[in-house]
Amino acid sequence: MADGYGFGAEGDWKTAILVRAAKVMGHGRPGGASLMEDYVYEMRPGIEKILGAHMLEVCPSLTTARPRLEVHPLGIGDRDDPVRLVFDADAGPALVIALADLRERFRLTANVVDNVAPDEPLPLLPVARAVWVPRPDFATSAECWLIAGAAHHTAMTTATTLEMWQDLAAIAGMELAVIDESTQPRAFARERRLEHVWHRMTQGV
Repeated sequence: MADGYGFGAEGDWKTAILVRAAKVMGHGRPGGASLMEDYVYEMRPGIEKILGAHMLEVCPSLTTARPRLEVHPLGIGDRDDPVRLVFDADAGPALVIALADLRERFRLTANVVDNVAPDEPLPLLPVARAVWVPRPDFATSAECWLIAGAAHHTAMTTATTLEMWQDLAAIAGMELAVIDESTQPRAFARERRLEHVWHRMTQGV
């Protein structure tokens, strides 16, 4: 991925396409892009966050720091202990994007998030990871993510803007469902229903 290849774990071609698109759109800009997946949630009221990781498969383009090279047992696969990069994604604004195949069309779901530093060291999670606070808040983000039918595999990008993804969606004829600081679940759900009707009317489905 650091060389610009798209990658989606477990045969997830849709996320591989997203990662590649993010790499191309963000080329020459500060930041990076990577496969990502929600790994665990901090759900204490007032400090909700998401920690994202994926085995050994998070791209170092998400950090400007020098990753650590470490060897740890993996515990699955009956293989030798793997060498892995360990780092935290840089703090700052980011997008977490999923691509859903609705059979009649594709839907991009983009959540505007803020990457933050972990609350404390994570010695028992020796992998590359990102910690983020979703906008507008954890509960609204989670509800709207489910309304959109968005996937658990995502592309995280710190190099592209929401406007770039809006342009891509328009060019490719895809729906783009945005979850940001202004999102409200009832209005978000209504937008999804209207998008469905508009698509069927304009595409003759």
